[in-house]
Amino acid sequence: MTTRYRCSACGNQTRFDVVTTRRTRAFHHYTIGGELQVEDEAVLHESVEDVTCRWCGTGAGVATIEHEIDGALVLAGEAGGPTAADAAGET
Repeated sequence: MTTRYRCSACGNQTRFDVVTTRRTRAFHHYTIGGELQVEDEAVLHESVEDVTCRWCGTGAGVATIEHEIDGALVLAGEAGGPTAADAAGET
């Protein structure tokens, strides 16, 4: 499932700067010419460190969208789940 965000300050739902740390395992295949091809990459751990709204520049008002019910967005914080600030370790 893809994580979606919404900025409560300006209403943006489409443009965010997301800082993520990933720990991966991958097969590195080098050609005889020395060029690298990364294959079979698997994400072992991923954490979102920071989410900032690209429109208004704030990160404090960004929440994770949990799901939609009858066309209305339900934010993770409203449903008792983690917010973007929680994911970034700001709480």
